Amino acid sequence: MPELPEVEVVRRGLERWVGGRTVADVEVLHPRAVRRHLAGGDDFAARLAGHRLGTPRRRGKYLWLPLADTDASILGHLGMSGQLLVQPATAADEKHLRVRIRFADPLGTELRFVDQRTFGGLSLHENTPDGLPLPIAHIARDPLDPAFDEDAYHRALRLRRTTLKRALLDQTLISGVGNIYADEALWRSKLHYERPTATLTRPRSVELLGHIREVMTAALDVGGTSFDSLYVNVNGQSGYFDRSLDAYGREGLPCRRCATPVRRRPWMNRSSYYCPRCQRPPRPPVV
Repeated sequence: MPELPEVEVVRRGLERWVGGRTVADVEVLHPRAVRRHLAGGDDFAARLAGHRLGTPRRRGKYLWLPLADTDASILGHLGMSGQLLVQPATAADEKHLRVRIRFADPLGTELRFVDQRTFGGLSLHENTPDGLPLPIAHIARDPLDPAFDEDAYHRALRLRRTTLKRALLDQTLISGVGNIYADEALWRSKLHYERPTATLTRPRSVELLGHIREVMTAALDVGGTSFDSLYVNVNGQSGYFDRSLDAYGREGLPCRRCATPVRRRPWMNRSSYYCPRCQRPPRPPVV
């Protein structure tokens, strides 16, 4: 699933190309693309027609398009391969086109949801008083959010009684961080992914947050991280941050700090990449 930088790149593209436009009609081409909209594809299409889209918003990895004249939003879940593309209406349909949104204006472009693996989807939901779609009301603020509470995060981290990488991927604690950027931030902080959160001091917690923000900001500047053609922005362009990764995907290559070969270890059906010299594993507890 795309992480915060990739989703923010898509959000910015949507803000430029579809924010403020009025929906003319919607075509649902595959029912799985709207399976989270429990009333079905026909209801999804009927409820969107005639409504104006507000400014696209994001929290962590989650993206939504508010309907400007209602208290509802289109929630977009990109999954592993979902793409929101702004295309000329005359462009040929993509092989895995799932939903088409046409607009009531002469600009000649439409919004397409393309999803090869059909793990993602679109759905319409009521909003909370804070303007979040109800299904993501429990998602924590992300570290790039000006309202992110560092003190509350540090206290929660110390109380969680888990390990660092598990805590970073817990979207109810801090949102937007996934496997790639967790490994990158931990490498920059010289922290092992299995270090207990209860051992993290306030200065180290602040340092780690700083590195999370640095790596995400750097990724945003180059359009995010693309390892294949499945992650692209709304114009179909790939990001280039994979060329700047220091840990993730670099198994066997020399650490950029100390030249020790980077290791990869299986972790929660994923992989963790780390430097065994710079990121010392925690000592086992004394029994």
